[in-house]
Amino acid sequence: MRRLALALVALLALAGCSSSQDAVASDGEFTFVAPGGQTTILYDPPAERGRVTGISGESLLNPGTEIGLEDYQGQVVVLNVWGSWCGPCREEMPDLQFVQDTVEGVSVLGLDVRDSRDAAADFVRDRGLTFDSIYDSPARTLAQLSGYPRNTTPSTLVLDKQHRVAAVYLTQIRVPELIPVVERLVAEPA
Repeated sequence: MRRLALALVALLALAGCSSSQDAVASDGEFTFVAPGGQTTILYDPPAERGRVTGISGESLLNPGTEIGLEDYQGQVVVLNVWGSWCGPCREEMPDLQFVQDTVEGVSVLGLDVRDSRDAAADFVRDRGLTFDSIYDSPARTLAQLSGYPRNTTPSTLVLDKQHRVAAVYLTQIRVPELIPVVERLVAEPA
């Protein structure tokens, strides 16, 4: 009987911690909440998406210049967290460049974390990447994403035209999963 009572208490405690909303705060700002082991999270309908703000920093391609989400008004943005030291990041970069080059209305913006500027610049140059990245070695810009895991690299947030989070990928991204999502977002009304 005691085991049954303990099991019931544990079950009730777990149920009290669960939430149906994985990433939207009541004020409309994006707040990431652990999704119970999911590595791909889609947020629909659009009215329930949380907006991302405060993402800006020094350009990797143009040192001394500030870039950020404000530079991509009205566009779907694929915000990719990467590092030159990350093996899966190396594998996904051609796919991200493909999306940048082929899907109209979509821009890729990188967020380079825990890297030296030289290593990051070599990484971009060696792969022929044309999309810009925020150089964020100490991950201060990444910290602007409330609750977002700092140790998940690579990871990708797909933002709709209003820069609300429509999808999160806590793994390496692939073109076959990314293209349908960004095309759907491009087709959504502004």
